[in-house]
Amino acid sequence: MAWNEPGGGGNKPKDPWGGGEQGPPDLDEALKKLQEKLGGIFGGRGASGGGKSGGGKGIPASLFVVAALVAVVVWGLMGLYQVDEQERAVVLRFGKYYDTVQPGLQWNPPLIDEVIKVNTTKVRAATFREIMLTRDENIVEVRMSVQYVILDPTSFVLKVRDPENSLQHAAQSALRHVVGDTSMDSVLTEGRAQIGVDVQTRLQRYVDMYETGIRVVKVNIDESKPPSQVQAAFDDVIKAREDEERLKNEAQAYANGIVPEARGRAQRVIEEASAYREQVVAEAEGEAERFKALLAEYAKAPEVTRERLYLDAVQRVFRNTSKVMVDVEGGNNVMYLPLDKMTEASGPAVPRSGGRLDPNTIRELTNAVTEQLRQDAASANNRRGGR
Repeated sequence: MAWNEPGGGGNKPKDPWGGGEQGPPDLDEALKKLQEKLGGIFGGRGASGGGKSGGGKGIPASLFVVAALVAVVVWGLMGLYQVDEQERAVVLRFGKYYDTVQPGLQWNPPLIDEVIKVNTTKVRAATFREIMLTRDENIVEVRMSVQYVILDPTSFVLKVRDPENSLQHAAQSALRHVVGDTSMDSVLTEGRAQIGVDVQTRLQRYVDMYETGIRVVKVNIDESKPPSQVQAAFDDVIKAREDEERLKNEAQAYANGIVPEARGRAQRVIEEASAYREQVVAEAEGEAERFKALLAEYAKAPEVTRERLYLDAVQRVFRNTSKVMVDVEGGNNVMYLPLDKMTEASGPAVPRSGGRLDPNTIRELTNAVTEQLRQDAASANNRRGGR
């Protein structure tokens, strides 16, 4: 008979390796033993003694184990979460601050820890519109925008109940304080940029004092205008200011044309005066040097120097005159020769230079007239002697 055929007083197969008769392990028996052990652990009743209790089968203990293992796995998986690069996570354990988690894959026990994610790189914006008084007691309407980021997520989540609402109140307070110290003209025109800077500084000080964890990036004054009730009057003021600027520009243009010309004339007068001064000083110094030279010569020969000076003085006096006075020897009268009339009667034969006789011509005429007068005087003397 084959080894695997039934027989031999039973239905159990034979061991092909000759180990005697031995069957496979009984799975039901193994499960019963495991159930008994788990029942002892969980306080239940085992399956021995017929495997019945109260007329029915009990819940297998293995289901409790499997269910517990599945619950533990699900609970562990629920604690996994991802923190992005631009985020930070604030962890609360039983409602109390525990840790601030950096970016990456993180795990915290669920139902025990609460994780609050906060974006710390996003630039948030808030806009406000307020009507307020200026320093000169005028009413202006200002629209302002505030850009901010969350610098400290722990303070942002835990220190203040509503940090963004606190930011709004602080921004309104800072804006009123700065505008209240500024005139209306500055708020409406060129002072808006400075108002934004002052409001940002004051607002940052406020939110730091409140511990909101917010950093103010930029404050912009988007619009500033008077209330609609006085807009017409304000337009008139703007027009008058524009007319004022136009007239100032025209006056400045006129001044730019006149002032340089006047400065040029003044500079020319100054240069002429300076040249005249230099000339006078140079002439005075030359005269002084010439006088010193003449003094030295006069000390050597007084008579000759005196006569030379006299002749030079007479020559300078008569150089610019067209009249000649002739002293005739032997006569008692001084004859006057109108050389200007004589030259005019002589026509173009007499050379002229600029309406005046040159010295050579005058000298020749004088010599000729003197010679003629001498001849006439000699003839007259001879006639008197013959009588």
